[in-house]
Amino acid sequence: MTVLVVDDEEDTVELARMVLEYEGYIVTSARNGEEAIQLLENNGEKPDLILLDVLMPKVNGLEVCKWIKAQSDLKTIPVLLFTAKVGKKDRIAGEEAGADAYINKPFSADDLLTLIKTHLEKAKKMN
Repeated sequence: MTVLVVDDEEDTVELARMVLEYEGYIVTSARNGEEAIQLLENNGEKPDLILLDVLMPKVNGLEVCKWIKAQSDLKTIPVLLFTAKVGKKDRIAGEEAGADAYINKPFSADDLLTLIKTHLEKAKKMN
């Protein structure tokens, strides 16, 4: 299973990478929304799940999520937003963008893994 981690904070990407690779996931990453879109457009292999930060330069996570959910070949990939912005308005904006779930920053490894496993199993049942 492959997870694309998109975040402009290198420490967050590396922490997620360590947790996920320890559990056997293959991790790819992008430093901002623009890079994520380019990677998804140009890479033949699609990730099984995308972890997406909301606050990023160039193209923010909500815009990337909307773009992903508008693509016929990507729209079924679970998108989990991870962010420090967890107010009700922020969650509504995430839902409107098509996000499948939210995880708060800072995140615990257990919470992250549970959420990822839940959404991968859900996606597998739908396909």
